[in-house]
Parts: sequence; C-alpha cells; structure tokens
Amino acid sequence: MQMFHRKNGEEQPFWPAGPFKIRLPFVHYRWEFAEMVQALIMFVVSLAMIPLLEKYLGVPYDVALAYVVVCGIGFMLPALLGVPLVPGWITPGIPVVLLFLSDYEPGPEAIQALFALQFLVFLIFLILGVTRLGSKLVNWIPRSMKGGIIIGAGIAALMGEIEAGGRLANTPISLIVGGLVCLYLMFSVSFKGFVDKSNIARKIANYGMVPGMVVAILVGFAVGEYEVPDVQWGITKPAFDQLWNYLPFSVGFPDLNIFLYAIPTAVIAYVIAFGDIVVGQSLMSRVDHLRKDENIDNSIDRAHLVTAIRNGGHAFFAPYPGLAGPIWTAVTATMAERYKYGRNAMDSIYSGGGTFWITGFIALFVLPLVSFFQPVLPIALSLTLLLTGYICLMVGLEQLENNTERGIAGTMGVVLAVYGAGWGLATGAILYYLIERTHLLKFTSDPEAPGAEKSE
Repeated sequence: MQMFHRKNGEEQPFWPAGPFKIRLPFVHYRWEFAEMVQALIMFVVSLAMIPLLEKYLGVPYDVALAYVVVCGIGFMLPALLGVPLVPGWITPGIPVVLLFLSDYEPGPEAIQALFALQFLVFLIFLILGVTRLGSKLVNWIPRSMKGGIIIGAGIAALMGEIEAGGRLANTPISLIVGGLVCLYLMFSVSFKGFVDKSNIARKIANYGMVPGMVVAILVGFAVGEYEVPDVQWGITKPAFDQLWNYLPFSVGFPDLNIFLYAIPTAVIAYVIAFGDIVVGQSLMSRVDHLRKDENIDNSIDRAHLVTAIRNGGHAFFAPYPGLAGPIWTAVTATMAERYKYGRNAMDSIYSGGGTFWITGFIALFVLPLVSFFQPVLPIALSLTLLLTGYICLMVGLEQLENNTERGIAGTMGVVLAVYGAGWGLATGAILYYLIERTHLLKFTSDPEAPGAEKSE
C-alpha cells in the first residue's frame, strides 16, 4: 500500500518539480502484481538490443549489457516524472537507424555517428518540449496526416517481420502461434466476452503479452527453432569498468559533417516518434473517459521533455540504435486494457507503468532470467513489432472520419513504410493540400462523408 491515496475523480498524488510530477512506488502509488509478473518476462525485449550493439557498434556482450542497464534507468524516468505512457524505443525507426549506421565501420566511427544522431534527436525533443510546440504540433497536424504517420509506422513494423529473410521466415511456427495467442487474448471480441464471465480468463488477460510470449518460447524449444537455454545462477556482471572505452569521451566526438549527415535520420526518427505520441494520446484518451475515479494528465510537452532527457543520457553514456521513444505501444495498450477494468484491477495508470519498468530494471541483474531468455531474444522483439504494427493500424484507422482522410492516410502510410518517413511526410502534406483543402486557410471536409454539411 502507498502512503498517499487518491480521492475519487482527482489526479494521482505527486510532488511538483517544475514541469514534472514526481511519483514514487509505495509513496504515491501501489505495487501492481500483474505488471511485475509481466515485466519479469517482457524485460527480455530490452535485451534484444544486445545483438545490434555487438554488430553495428562493435561492443562486446558485457559492455552491451551495461548499455542496456543505462537504457533501463531511462525506462524508469517517465513514471517517476509524471508521464503515464510505458516507454520504449522508437521501434519502427530502428531499420532507418541501422541503415544510417551501415555507412560506418563498427567501433569508434559508428559510436561517433550514433552519438551525433541521438544528440540531434535529444535537441529536437528538448526544443519542442521547452517551447511547448510539441503539444501544438499534435493539434496542428491534420487527422489524415496523423493517421498516415501511425498507419505507416504500423506497416513498417509488420513488413520488417514478414518480408523475405525476416524472422517470420526463419522461425515461422513459434512466431505465428505466439502472435495469434497474443492477438486473441488482447483483442478478440469473443475472449473479451469470456473475460466478463470468467475469473480465470480475467486473470489471463491481466498479463497481456506474457501468455503469448510463453507459448511462443515453449513452441520454439519444442520444434527446434530455438536452442534450449543453459540456465546459470548468480547476478549478471555488466562491464561498467569497460563502458567508458566505448563512449564519445574516449572514442572522440563526431565532426560537423557527421552531424549534418545525421539530420535527415534524426528528423525521420522524430516523425515516427511523433506518431507514437499520437498513438499514446489516443490510448490514454480511450481509457480516461472510462475511469472517472482518476484524472490522467497526459501532457505532450512533459512527454517531450522526459524523452529528451532519456535521449541526452543515451547519447553521452550509451548511444543506442533503438533511440529512446515515448511509448512501448504493445505494453501500453496491454496496460490500458487492464486499467479499464477499474481501480481494483489497477489503482492508477502510473502504478502500472512504474511497477513494470522498476521490475524490468531489477530483472536485468538476475542471471537465471537473463541466461534463460538469451537464446529467444529474437522472438521477444518480433512479437513486440507484430503487436506494434497491429495496434498502430487499429489506432491509425480509428483517427479517420471520412473517405478522403482514409485515402490520404493510406497512401501516405504506404509511402512512409516503403520509402521512409521523409517521403511519407511529404506525400501526406501534398495530398492534404491538394485534396482536403480548397482554400489556403479554409478546411473543407469530404462532402460525401456521413453527416457532412452541404455547401449552399
């Protein structure tokens, strides 16, 4: 139980600190058992960055694990500072970042390049957060382009898994079975009806992706798609003593040309992250009106500032191919679904997110867990990407209100997924001005849309 309790209809208690609202476990919110159990399995996704760190930055495993610990510290910041979203990477942007890094040799050169990229992402989030342009941007961008950004991110996430040579081709049985279990338990209409009638089904639903992840892992072991793990006992030993040798302070800071070359990728990363913010805003608004007992303060500007802090910390102390994104879409959606069942299920939106990543951080040091999940790191990342794609498509289409918006958003989304965020954004802007607007400053809705007013 926590020290401070929320009165019905008010915001969760906090300590004010400038633009932030500090909340601590057992002080401002209770410990959520379901999120703790989920994190003890889902933390494996954060370990899935290790192979990319080894391949593209040339860091050894133990140093890469130290990078992941730094990332884990950043994951705990949003709930601590007043952001209701469960944070993650800028996941759909990872292929773009890896393409950028492929131009540099693994080692000091790639570390410098990734520092430049992540420092630029930090500046973008910081400037938009301090000037409060971030929240205005959400309102300025038309629905069709918001939908297009989200749909494009969803298509990109799915394409990376199902394309030739992707993980679906390499481990089809475990990924298909695990993905179907996740989708059924999280989104099936029939299962939701079962949840309303059965306590057992409700308990299963409480754990979100975990049942699907467990099924995928067991199937992978059974059919030989993954090796049986060599479980070791003890505490993990991230190589913090060697970490300094793989940071910009030791390998050197990049020159101006690398910063200039990184600008397009940084802008693309923000555009994708902006889509994540829109998804998060939509998920929070969907549950906020269902729970009258808590007032959720989902400040876009605060989310920008916290994401800026995380990217700045990464740039200097653990340059990260996944960057620092505002939301882990699949887990946030899972948590939001459980939150809808009322205060007994989850006291506060902050208690869910806070419990999840504090547990996930502790799990990074539990060697039996880390060694058990080491062979199945790809399945954890794949299921996250598949669910991210599904949720992005679901939320993106939900944004759209008429056929004109759907046409623009769909076209923009495909271009974004195939040719990158820059081309996608340009396509959406051009189509919006050519099709949705008949005057420079006047918006005209689709006359064929249901309920649209006819001009006289």
